[in-house]
Amino acid sequence: MIEQLFGSKTRVKLLQLFYSNPNRSFYVREITRKIDEQINSVRRELSNLLSIGIITSDNTNNKLYYEVNQKYKYYEPLHQIFGGGVRKIASKKDGVTPDEQQAEAESDLKAVGHIDLAVYTGQFTRDETAGIDFLVVGDVNPNALQKYVDALETRENKTIRYTTMSLPDFLYRQQIRDRFATAIAQSKKQVLVDLHNLLTELAVENEE
Repeated sequence: MIEQLFGSKTRVKLLQLFYSNPNRSFYVREITRKIDEQINSVRRELSNLLSIGIITSDNTNNKLYYEVNQKYKYYEPLHQIFGGGVRKIASKKDGVTPDEQQAEAESDLKAVGHIDLAVYTGQFTRDETAGIDFLVVGDVNPNALQKYVDALETRENKTIRYTTMSLPDFLYRQQIRDRFATAIAQSKKQVLVDLHNLLTELAVENEE
């Protein structure tokens, strides 16, 4: 039904990928691998989404990157549908949907420990402001976190630079306007967890 409404299976998978990952950028072959569709089909649907204004593109280091356009006038309703509101839209060949993969990743993150804040930045969003790719704040198990990062590196086919710290440490850095905490607030990022609205508070402070 959803595929009929939105035109094609590939288009639905793309919408689900982009709206589930705001602020993240993907290049064509990375997209093809993640949604498990033919590259010609992916290129055609990317062109369609670009022409509508649903996504934007940008060339960096001779690679064309795509990401969801959060200024698109129908961003919010589409995000409600494809950012988590619709489950099991398009099946992968191995029987696992992109949405189920995301749910599994979130479950694995919970297994790391009590997470107060977790964000992707750096390579994920093409913004080196913070100098890292992954930040985890909370009471974590170092071995479990390393296992999570190893799996993340395999899934993303990237070497991930990550930092972890306790909530009191991060709050102190926030209080003194530490350079790292400020850089995190200013960086382009995908927020996975923010239990205490830490990033919102940092952004407000930086505007003062």
